[in-house]
Amino acid sequence: MKFHKLGRTGQDVSVICLGTMTWGEQNSEADGFAQMDYALEQGVNFFDTAEMYAVPPRAETAGSTERIIGNWFKARGSRDKVILASKVAGAGTSVWLRDAGEPTRLNRAQMTEALDKSLKRLQTDYIDLYQLHWPERSMPWGSNPTAFRVSPADETTSIGEQLDILDGFVKAGKVRWLGLSNESAWGAMRFLTESETRGLARMQSIQNAYSLVNRTFETALAEVAMREQLGLLAYSALAQGYLTGKYRDGALPAGSRKALFNRLQRYEKPGADIAFNAYLDLARERGLDPAQMALAFANTRPFTTATIIGATTMAQLKTAIASIDVAIPADLEERIDAIHQLHMNPAP
Repeated sequence: MKFHKLGRTGQDVSVICLGTMTWGEQNSEADGFAQMDYALEQGVNFFDTAEMYAVPPRAETAGSTERIIGNWFKARGSRDKVILASKVAGAGTSVWLRDAGEPTRLNRAQMTEALDKSLKRLQTDYIDLYQLHWPERSMPWGSNPTAFRVSPADETTSIGEQLDILDGFVKAGKVRWLGLSNESAWGAMRFLTESETRGLARMQSIQNAYSLVNRTFETALAEVAMREQLGLLAYSALAQGYLTGKYRDGALPAGSRKALFNRLQRYEKPGADIAFNAYLDLARERGLDPAQMALAFANTRPFTTATIIGATTMAQLKTAIASIDVAIPADLEERIDAIHQLHMNPAP
């Protein structure tokens, strides 16, 4: 396994981070235990979860992933072997996450409730990296960035207030470090500026989508990540399975997320299939597993702290973890960049 420093914490985390969002929906507790056991054996010391998991989010499965991890910690006595990341939901309509049945917001009452519930489910006294899953304010992110309009009325909790709350969690010993997710360059710098000017706990990472078909992180956030040591935790590096080739030419494998939930529209935009096929053909030409080539690309970016992998089978997990040994030599990078120039970011 290879390791990178997490932000400015001095903590080494594995470049492969074990994603967990299928546990409690597509995967059972036994599956989750097996994945955590194997990952730890392979040197993976970094796990990522969230209060809203399993995915797709619904009342019946909310918190189930954290409970599975907590049960594993108790059964294995392995809490001290894992750098654990979790997340609090931003503004949204998942009213089942809160006791009062309210839409989720990043205010003191809700964030405190969320953290305490996560700690209870995880059967731990602290979370190593506590992340804001997505912002409370309106912002241009995800699959429809052009819909963004500034609306001051929608920001009920300022960035400064959010950071005050999070800083209190750190001071209380419930959280060691802080992180962002689905955040913009503007938002990241606002959080960092608040920390520096007011002496508050600092954001150490940013968890955003990044893949061969979505390199938008490179436009502005890569510079923030490198200059500020706000490393990327790359999610969806396989474009929710499209970069493995399993959906090629309209294939729909039984048990796949597309077959079960049909929630992959982010990766089904006009022209995306042309880009997918180009990368799949390149991997075949080079004698590489396409999933490993895609993951290796994310693993080897200078702004990446870790690539979050997810698997529903042990075979998928083993393939994903082994991507750490796949190199992206200069000539392969040139070919990847050539495809990118022709088919730039078809699935942001």
